[in-house]
Amino acid sequence: MAATVTPREQELSTLIRARYPLLYLVAWEERRIEQLLRRVAGSLRKKLYGWSITDGLRPLDDYTPQRPDPETCPPLNALDVITASQESAIFLLKDFHPYWDDRRPIQEQPIVTRRMRDMVNHLKESRKTVILLSPLLIFPPEMEKDIIVLDYSQPEREELEQSLERVLRSAREIGGVKLDLTPAMREQVLAAAQGLTCSEAENVFAKSLVMNRSLDVSVIIAEKKQIIRRSHILEYFETSETMTSVGGMALLKDWLNKRALAFSERARAFGLPEPKGLLLLGVQGAGKSLVAKAIASQWRLPLLRLDLGRLFSELVGSSEQNMRAALRLAESVSPCLLWLDELEKGLAGVASSHVSDAGTTARVFGSFLTWMQEKTAPVFVVATANDISILPPEALRKGRFDEIFFIDLPSLSERMEIFSIHIQRRGRDPHAFDLGQLARLSENFSGAEIENAVISALYDAFEAGRDLTQTDLVEALRHTVPLSRTMEAQIKALRQWARTHARPASSPAPALEAGEGLRRLEL
Repeated sequence: MAATVTPREQELSTLIRARYPLLYLVAWEERRIEQLLRRVAGSLRKKLYGWSITDGLRPLDDYTPQRPDPETCPPLNALDVITASQESAIFLLKDFHPYWDDRRPIQEQPIVTRRMRDMVNHLKESRKTVILLSPLLIFPPEMEKDIIVLDYSQPEREELEQSLERVLRSAREIGGVKLDLTPAMREQVLAAAQGLTCSEAENVFAKSLVMNRSLDVSVIIAEKKQIIRRSHILEYFETSETMTSVGGMALLKDWLNKRALAFSERARAFGLPEPKGLLLLGVQGAGKSLVAKAIASQWRLPLLRLDLGRLFSELVGSSEQNMRAALRLAESVSPCLLWLDELEKGLAGVASSHVSDAGTTARVFGSFLTWMQEKTAPVFVVATANDISILPPEALRKGRFDEIFFIDLPSLSERMEIFSIHIQRRGRDPHAFDLGQLARLSENFSGAEIENAVISALYDAFEAGRDLTQTDLVEALRHTVPLSRTMEAQIKALRQWARTHARPASSPAPALEAGEGLRRLEL
């Protein structure tokens, strides 16, 4: 049975057969690229050579160790040998970029660049192809029209499957661990490993087997923290919050449940596109950030927080570059959830950007919106906002987000559920309290205000040297002034806008709450 040709093999084969002289592969893993090129060279019946400053030019057609060739270690000597060669061959140059980097001494850099340009014309008339391999994309402007850049920094799914099989085979032969992965389990493991290099994936597969004698998706996802920690723009959030921690919001929960498997291969085969994201609008303290954390837990995705304040730099062009770097990093660890908290504060001043900051904010915002519209990587964006009036209209257009949900102050039944969650979380039995009375006394309270009231009551009980009582909770509520009272006009305007521009996160209040519902609408 013939081996399946991967898209990258097909791409490289086409470019080499078309006699493109210089290909630049951006990738971290040399072993993976060498294996790929061996298959391509074999299919085209070409010889494969590799060069590095330490080993010189050596054959790479097989895995037999070759002795270094000191004479071809200098880059100019290697280029001379390649030019003189009459073979039909592929030459892989590893980390060649420092030798034409303009930060090197002036007497060295122009010679290598000139020699490479001379060689390009020769390569076009030969059966030879030069491939540059480096994790960094650096080349002089003189070479810009002669180089084809291919980003192979992330392995394909087939390559991750091969890495998984290597680890499982080693576990059976050496450790005596035999795992029978169902197709669903295999898909979950491979989806969690996306964004890791093959080497990183093999390490974390082995780590999970050592820790649990199984492939634990949570261990694999946690490994992506190492990638995020090297970034100063994105933050990795470890969250223990689940949807059981979220009170109410039945309509939003139903929407999310239907998309829980949206990033699976089964969803792709069914014809479903990957969801783009959500914009959560609502009153402060209503639980928007809590929902973002709960989605990551429910969908078993790493949660990355993009701090828009960290993007901006005083250096010209740095802010736009920081945004591009953050989005590339999110794509590299996808599938993931990208969280933008209080979006309106980060984008404040977009309208006056051309006056206040020479258009920097507008350009950063524009690049983000373009990415949201055109992205193909499985990055689900959850943005939260409290003040809709500050957000520019283009952020709310269909196509940016899959849906805009409005999270209102909790209804009577939702407040009872929220009280139950927070009382139980703090080690008490919710059935020992009159939740109905607490819910009635907390009318127009947000979820955060209910939580603070429970904590305040616990402090009172702790100081008195006894356990929490109903009276403690009632007194804490009576001493709390809700935000709905101090910001009555703003909340009324937000609700008015949400009636025609957003979907409600909660189901309509039942008949027994009709009176309360009318009072809430009068705010």
